[in-house]
Amino acid sequence: MDGAGTATAGDPRDTAVELGDSTNGRLDAPCRLKRVPLTPGEADRLAAACRTRREKRVVWTLLDTGLLVSELARLTRGNVRRQGDCLTISLNGRSNGKGADPKTIPLSSNTQPLIEQYFGVHKSFDMSVRTIQRIKVAVAERAQIGQRISAEVLRYTFVATAVQKGISLPVLHGLLGCDHRLAADLGLIASAEEVIREFHAKW
Repeated sequence: MDGAGTATAGDPRDTAVELGDSTNGRLDAPCRLKRVPLTPGEADRLAAACRTRREKRVVWTLLDTGLLVSELARLTRGNVRRQGDCLTISLNGRSNGKGADPKTIPLSSNTQPLIEQYFGVHKSFDMSVRTIQRIKVAVAERAQIGQRISAEVLRYTFVATAVQKGISLPVLHGLLGCDHRLAADLGLIASAEEVIREFHAKW
C-alpha cells in the first residue's frame, strides 16, 4: 500500500537478502531469504484490508518498522521519542542503559499518527503476542493473502521493501537491531541520526 510505505516496483520475493536470526532481532547467523516476503500487491491488500485503528496499529506498524511481534507487544509510552517520530527499542530484553545500545526505529508518516495518538492516552500497547498474531491472520484472510502470515513474514517484507527503496546496509542493520560491536567499529551499523535521516529520505 502506498500509504503504508511498501515498495511499488518489482517482486521483493525475488530479492535475496542476508539476514540473521529473526527470532531475537540480531544478525547472528546469515541466511538467504527468497520467496518469503509479501509482494508489493499483497502488502497493499493487507494494509488496505485493515478496518479498525487497532488493526492498522498492528499491521501498518509491522510493515513499516520491521519490529518483531514480541517487540510490538512490549511497546510502552517510554519507547516513543519525545518528538513522536521514532521508537527506541532495547535489544534482547535488556534495559536501555545496559549492554547493547538500543535501536532507533523511525516512524513513517502513516504509522506515526497511529502511535502518537494511541500512546497519548495509553501507557502500553496492551496486546499479547497471540492477540497480534490473531489480528494479522484475520486481516490476511480478509485480504485473501495466499501464503501463511507467520511471525516473520511482515519483518521480511519490511527488509525487502527497504532494500528496494535503496536503504543502505548499515542503516538496515541499525533498523533490525544488529548490536555487534565489531560491525559497529567497522561502520556496518549506522548511528541513530543516520538511520533517521536516511529512512525519512528514502521510505
